[in-house]
Amino acid sequence: MRLLLVRHGQTPHNVNGALDTAYPGAGLTPLGRSQAAAVPHALREERVTAVYASPLVRTQLTATPLATARGLDVVVRDGLEEISAGDLELRRDPDAVRAYVGCLSAWIQGDLDATMPGGPTGGDFWTRYNAAIGAIASRHDEETVAVFSHGAAIRVFTTMAARLPQEVAVELGIMNTGMAVLEGDPDAGWDLATWHAEPLGGLALEDAAAEDVTGEEISEVDEAARR
Repeated sequence: MRLLLVRHGQTPHNVNGALDTAYPGAGLTPLGRSQAAAVPHALREERVTAVYASPLVRTQLTATPLATARGLDVVVRDGLEEISAGDLELRRDPDAVRAYVGCLSAWIQGDLDATMPGGPTGGDFWTRYNAAIGAIASRHDEETVAVFSHGAAIRVFTTMAARLPQEVAVELGIMNTGMAVLEGDPDAGWDLATWHAEPLGGLALEDAAAEDVTGEEISEVDEAARR
């Protein structure tokens, strides 16, 4: 199976740095809509047979142009949501950012018992996200599927599923409509075929001024939060 994990387009909270992880979440900015509109052309060479999105509004809005272009429905799948910020929800202060990113860092180092304040453990996240991907894989063996999800969730899942070294994982950033391409299946395991950090439509769709906590490299966000 070829799994295209695409991050959603830009939201207002990706601009101001707030930890927006709860349902239903924010919609897209004008730039976010442009990023979403660019996805079908960017993926024109991919033989996408199904399009999935998390229950959050922003992923469904981002998935719609691709689904429409391919004559497919956007299938909403529980379990593909962003990593919950728990008690840190909608905060953007350095202490909250440090706590959120610190938890992600612990998980990619293998400490799945580390707990987000008022939120999940790494084990909780892996169980629900891996189950969602497994359910999708069971329906699309040997196919290419686009799954629209979230920055932190894509980075942590890819790190775990593809068994990436810690020094690689902390340097992975994913801008809005960036993409990870995984090949394999839940039983045999996943390999990271491509990491596309930039927007699928190109760097003209980047917002370099955004305070994008859930998309920036763990190493960069952690360093900034400690200043």
